[in-house]
Amino acid sequence: MPCSKIDLSFNKIARVRDLDEFAEILFPGNRKHQEMFMAIFVELKYAENSFLPSLALICDKYGFSYRRLETVRAKMRRMGLIDHISRFNKRYGYREGWVISNRFGNALAHLAAFPAEFLKRKDTGQERKDRFLLPD
Repeated sequence: MPCSKIDLSFNKIARVRDLDEFAEILFPGNRKHQEMFMAIFVELKYAENSFLPSLALICDKYGFSYRRLETVRAKMRRMGLIDHISRFNKRYGYREGWVISNRFGNALAHLAAFPAEFLKRKDTGQERKDRFLLPD
């Protein structure tokens, strides 16, 4: 089973400048998954209206296996990088397909803000709750 680990080292994150460096953080140690991720991301970015009716076209275009596509697609969807659009969605003209999502960015912004927000909360009710979480 492929590793689902993500390397969130602050040093690596600060050095990200290109898509291949981003792929290395999300799929560490698996170059084939990194390549699949980059192909999906680039194809969605440059597709008309950033919409692809099928990701299988990427496999045909680049010669990737469908199994690898499904593994990478599933991880990208769990992370909130891509979304599947239902054929019932008026915004996309009732077409079924895939788009780049903003949920990943929103989740990371929330995660980044958490330590500062946590430090602001100093009421006694919160302290009891925080201390309750510690082992005896």
